[in-house]
Amino acid sequence: MPRPSLRRIRVTNYHPHPVLTTLPDGYYDVVEPARFPRHTLRYRNDRWAARVGLAHLDDDAWIDHFARFTPLRDNLPSPLAMRYHGHQFRSYNPHLGDGRGFTFAQLEDDRGRILDLGTKGSGTTPYSRGGDGRLTLKGGVREVLATAMLEALGVDTSKTFSLVETGEALQRNDEPSPTRSSVLVRLSHGHIRYGTFQRLAAHGDRARAETLIERCLEWYLPEAADAEGDLVERFLDAVIGRAANTCAQWMAAGFVHGVLNTDNMNVSGESFDYGPYRFLPHYDPMFTAAYFDHSGLYAFARQPETVRWNLERLAESIRPVSPSARTARLLDTFEDRFGAAFLLRFLWRLGLAPRDAARDGALADAIFAFLGRTKLPFDSLFFDAYGNRGAFAGSPHAEVYASHAFADVRALLADYVPAPHADVEDPYFDRATPVTLTIDVIEAIWDSIDTHDDWGPFEDQLVAIDSLRRAMLGPAAARA
Repeated sequence: MPRPSLRRIRVTNYHPHPVLTTLPDGYYDVVEPARFPRHTLRYRNDRWAARVGLAHLDDDAWIDHFARFTPLRDNLPSPLAMRYHGHQFRSYNPHLGDGRGFTFAQLEDDRGRILDLGTKGSGTTPYSRGGDGRLTLKGGVREVLATAMLEALGVDTSKTFSLVETGEALQRNDEPSPTRSSVLVRLSHGHIRYGTFQRLAAHGDRARAETLIERCLEWYLPEAADAEGDLVERFLDAVIGRAANTCAQWMAAGFVHGVLNTDNMNVSGESFDYGPYRFLPHYDPMFTAAYFDHSGLYAFARQPETVRWNLERLAESIRPVSPSARTARLLDTFEDRFGAAFLLRFLWRLGLAPRDAARDGALADAIFAFLGRTKLPFDSLFFDAYGNRGAFAGSPHAEVYASHAFADVRALLADYVPAPHADVEDPYFDRATPVTLTIDVIEAIWDSIDTHDDWGPFEDQLVAIDSLRRAMLGPAAARA
């Protein structure tokens, strides 16, 4: 491996914290990154680079670290491909693991959290299963857009850190080929998946499972690290709470992950790994994201059920560590925790202060019934009603709002006041329509890149999404 590059890193707020190598063996494999014929920087996340002390890398150094994978100073000396199993569409697969990615570095952000720099499209590993270990440029563009939009909508998501086009022609059976290639780096709050524990359970490795639970509590779940009680119960309780909250965020954002397998769920609760995702064009409980999800298993409205099912598989895999752990009792708390988190997140997206569970639930039910009957674009009502500013008459959908179909929603909204964070004077709300990321928007952006190598629409969309982020997250967004 190349020696670590010390140049052009200002170490004032760069805090390397490589904890994975403190684990005993058996959790990962040391791997080599691919060598690419070309490196064209297409995206760098300077806002998050500043939060982890890497914003002052120039573009050459950036490519050196995030496309050639020269190790960062005092960090992991070699990339690590994590080992895991998982249920894929509820069928168990023991042949998984990081097949086209690895953990490249670990470091602290400005809040002291341990974050991973992980890759996608960085070459083959022992778990590639005959694949080429590459990422299409279109897939990279889609993930940049997904993470930006989800962050703007308040979802606890990984952040796309870097996207570099790599100059290879890839063959794929689900899009026109040959197609352009890329390597992506994501900034994520850990890559310990439910499937990581499933693999240890499958191997009967109770000792390593117990060690990993202890480390996850220390690294990712501080709210449960020092609590009293059974180790498995403390761990599972924290993971359930994180999962319920993230799932609630997806539902309020109108987001369909598409591939909610157990290897795509992280014990820290952070949403990550965006393949065939979709944002709802209009409210449809059975809307699916993946063309291969023929049964609608991972449809929009089934996501809470799926998250609960995945948590059950996690509980099964860790219970041997503490056979007396009351895992069933903890799993039964998921629905109530999800429901409470959903109402809070739903009202947050509307910019309204919560009232009580009964009235908040009635408002949510009325809005979803209205959206279902009218097929109004999903994002529009949240934009027009934000902070109860009542921007209905000037909306492109004014006629629908003036109809009888909206009467129940209008009456319920009258009882609500703006939430403290809601700034209806933000310039974002001068727009006629909200920023959206439906599939037609994504395809138009890709067509400009694919046909004309025109990155203008991609860059314009990111600027627009950032204006949404600043409007929704308020002063905290301006500082971050």
